[in-house]
Amino acid sequence: MASMSATESETEVDEAAETSEHSRDRTPRQTDGVPDELPPSAKLVYKVLEYEEPLTQAGIVAESRLCPRTVRYALGKLEDRELVTSRACLEDARKSRYRISETE
Repeated sequence: MASMSATESETEVDEAAETSEHSRDRTPRQTDGVPDELPPSAKLVYKVLEYEEPLTQAGIVAESRLCPRTVRYALGKLEDRELVTSRACLEDARKSRYRISETE
């Protein structure tokens, strides 16, 4: 393992302090239509739907490469905030198709 000089370790400490200062004054923001306080999985599902809507849960799983349980959780979070809506799939009424909610 390589040893660090005193100036290298001081630089790392300064960078860590800057990062913690920014994280302390965090206020909920919205980036590209998705609130920052949503979990990363919900943000990814939202982005997948931006590019490939409408999709079933299986379609979202395939596009995002997330596991089905994570996709269900993310869709629940997005539906709670009314960012995503669902409709019955015409080909198979047991499935739903998800799309981004229309903004007024």
